[in-house]
Amino acid sequence: MHRLNRHRVVIRTLGVAAAVALTATATACGPQKSESKGPAPSAPSSPVASPSAPDNKPGDASPSGSPSASASAAPSASASPASQVKYLMAEGTEDDQVRELQARLKQLGLFGATPTGFYGSKTIAAVKSFQGKHQLTVSGSVDDATWKKVQSVSKKPTSEEMSPTTNQVDAPDPRCMTGRVMCISKESRTLAWMIDGKVVSTMDVRFGSENTPTREGEFQVGWKSKDWVSTIYHTPMPYSMFFSEGQAVHYSSDFAARGYAGASHGCVNVRDKAKLSALYDQVKVGDKVVVYW
Repeated sequence: MHRLNRHRVVIRTLGVAAAVALTATATACGPQKSESKGPAPSAPSSPVASPSAPDNKPGDASPSGSPSASASAAPSASASPASQVKYLMAEGTEDDQVRELQARLKQLGLFGATPTGFYGSKTIAAVKSFQGKHQLTVSGSVDDATWKKVQSVSKKPTSEEMSPTTNQVDAPDPRCMTGRVMCISKESRTLAWMIDGKVVSTMDVRFGSENTPTREGEFQVGWKSKDWVSTIYHTPMPYSMFFSEGQAVHYSSDFAARGYAGASHGCVNVRDKAKLSALYDQVKVGDKVVVYW
C-alpha cells in the first residue's frame, strides 16, 4: 500500500513538471529552433508573441517563498545609521522620478546617456559623482538630502529633456568591436549596427517583460523573414532577424504607437520601420548579435 502511494506521488510530480515545461515553452517570443537557415524558413514549431506585457526589467521579480528568519527579524540595536537610511531612488527603481533625476544630472554634465527612467549602473555612477562633489554621503542611491540638493542646483527638465526623440547610443560592449554586429544595449535601449568597430546606424529598441525577458549574451543571426507573422497572436512582425532560439529583432507597430508603455515577449522591438528595413538588407545570416547591460 505504501509503495502504491509513493508511485502516485511520483506520477503527480512528473505531471506538474511537464505542465511547467509546456508553459515555459509557450511564453517564448518565437519559434524555439528552426531547421531552416535561409531567408524563407519553414514554419517553426513554437510561435512568436507580439508585445503586450508591462515594460519591466529582468531581475526585479519579488522573491518567492516565505521570508527567511534573518530577513523578518527586527534590526538589532547595533545596526549602523547608514543601513537605516530611506532612499527615494536606488538601483532597480524605474519611474518618472528617475527620468527627472537623469535629466537633471545630464544638465549638470554628470549623466551622459538618454534618460530612460531606469536606475542602472550609469545612474549610480552619476549620483556617486554628484554626492562626492557636494560633500554628501557617497552611496550611489538617492536619499532626501541628495534629491533636494540635485533640485536646488538644476532646473526643472523640459519634456524634450525628459523624453528625447531618440535614445543616445551606449558605449559598445567589447564583443561588438570586431566583425559585423548588431550591438544591443539594454541600459540605453539602443541597437547599433557595427562593422569592424565602426557604428553604421543606430535605432531605439525595447525588450521583453520581467516574465519573458530578452536573453543577454553573444549570438548569431540564425535566419531571417521579411514578412513573418506571429502564429500565436497573428500579428505582423516585419523584418524579423532571429538570433536566440525564438527571439528576434523585428519591427513593432505597438512600440511605434505606445513607446515604452509596453514590452515584447522576449524579442527586440524596433519602432523605426525605415531604419530597420535598411538594416535588414545589410544583415546576413551568421552575423553576430550582442545583447548586454
